[in-house]
Amino acid sequence: MSVSVRIPTILRSYTGGAAEVTAEAGTLREVIAGLNAAFPGIGGRILDDAGKLRRFVNVYVGDEDVRLAQGLDTPVPAGIQVSVIPAVAGG
Repeated sequence: MSVSVRIPTILRSYTGGAAEVTAEAGTLREVIAGLNAAFPGIGGRILDDAGKLRRFVNVYVGDEDVRLAQGLDTPVPAGIQVSVIPAVAGG
C-alpha cells in the first residue's frame, strides 16, 4: 500500500511539477528514501548531510509534526498523507 506525499512548490522541480506523489508506507525515513529513489535529489532537500531533517523543513504525517513524534522513525501507515512544508521566515 502507498501513502500520498504533498510536495511544496519549491521542490516540485524534482517531481516534474507534481504537487502530490505516492510512496511506499513504512517509517518516514523509508518514505523519504523511496521519494529520493523515484525523484533523485529531493531527499537532499529534506534531509541534511547528517541524515536529519533540515532545520527549516517541517514534515507532518497526517496532522502530526514528526519533530514532536518519533522524527524520522515516525510510522507512516498506508493511506495517510505526508506533508513536506518549508518553514517561512520573516517578521
